[in-house]
Amino acid sequence: MLEMKWIREHAEEVQAAADGKRINISIRELLVRDEERRALLLETEEGRRVRNSLSADIGKLMQAGEREQAEGLREQVKQLNDQLANVEAKLAVVQEEVTRLQWLVPNVVSPDTPMGVSDEDNVELRRVGELPVFDYDAKDHVELGERHDLIDLPRGVKIGGTRSYVLKGAGLLLHRAVQQLALDLLLKHGFTPMEVPLMVRENTLLNTGFFPTGRDQVYELQGENKWLVGTSEVPLVSYYADEIVDVQEPIKLAAASTCFRSEVGSGGRDVRGLYRVHQFAKVEQVIICAPDAKESERMLQEITGHAEELLQLLELPYRVVAVCTGDMSQKTYKQYDIETWMPSRNAYGETHSSSNLHDFQARRSNIRCRDAQGKLAYCHTLNNTAVASPRILIPLLENHQQADGSIRIPAALQPYMGGAEFLSLPQQDEEK
Repeated sequence: MLEMKWIREHAEEVQAAADGKRINISIRELLVRDEERRALLLETEEGRRVRNSLSADIGKLMQAGEREQAEGLREQVKQLNDQLANVEAKLAVVQEEVTRLQWLVPNVVSPDTPMGVSDEDNVELRRVGELPVFDYDAKDHVELGERHDLIDLPRGVKIGGTRSYVLKGAGLLLHRAVQQLALDLLLKHGFTPMEVPLMVRENTLLNTGFFPTGRDQVYELQGENKWLVGTSEVPLVSYYADEIVDVQEPIKLAAASTCFRSEVGSGGRDVRGLYRVHQFAKVEQVIICAPDAKESERMLQEITGHAEELLQLLELPYRVVAVCTGDMSQKTYKQYDIETWMPSRNAYGETHSSSNLHDFQARRSNIRCRDAQGKLAYCHTLNNTAVASPRILIPLLENHQQADGSIRIPAALQPYMGGAEFLSLPQQDEEK
């Protein structure tokens, strides 16, 4: 959320951010409605002041025995109350509209954010790792998962409907292994691991910037006023909602959690296999730091580096892109995506995202700190996907498949896989 005074002073910049992020809001309309609100508020406050003054005069007149004059003032107070009720009703309507529009106002974007309308306009910053070259008939992750009895999509759909899956045997172990590797990596970098609620209240999603614009991506528990989170960023940030925190050193939080997303509007090749599913697991890193642009930029580079470190441990080729305006969410000030090479797509596919929100999220969530002069200010918040599975299993299986049908396990994962160096084909498959 942006401060109204700041919006008034930077109306063109805010409107440009809304247009770039394709959020349907008129900043001019917001400012007009806010002027109405402020005028009605002044009228209400003045009416109350006059009413209180008249009430005091009535009391004095009654004490002095001047009942006739007191009754005259009582009639004025009655008329004033009727007028006030009318003004207050108008104020309530205008306030509701201002609040509705305020929730839609997006964060502005960093000066180095590229302009664009979709992920096709994201700008590549760097590539890391060599792409695999197969001199044999390489398989995609679905076929590899079926041959190795790691993934069962048909039975997953039978149980949970479309975009459901079952991981079994070594498939589940890999799913858990990459999460534990990511969590151990974040522990090494000073993050506090947390188990957090995955069912949250509506205001929690509003305050962290996932509502109102992302409402169609979240599953609601009917009659509970609770929602299933699509990322543990929501409860991790909300942990400090309405608090004054000490950020002399950045607060670093991490959680490994199940996540749920409706994935409305996605289609095409994204719906095959494990790329875009309704239920998945993420290890998320969240940072709350001082409201200093240089500090939060440094934190953005740091958390992006953690995700890159993980991919290097998994021995996977990837690239980092600067996300353009049209591919950014309402709440984001600056964003990097990391895309990992997926041979079956013959392309890089998004596996990680890093975002700097400046004080947009903290302002909504009321997370404050004290500056050097002791003055209260809203913190900066950041988040990054350290790893998301089962999507990461796509490049993990596809890039490390071998000519004999086996799948190599990267050295960093082997301790979590009982020391195994390869996943070998089941004997009956080898004999085919």
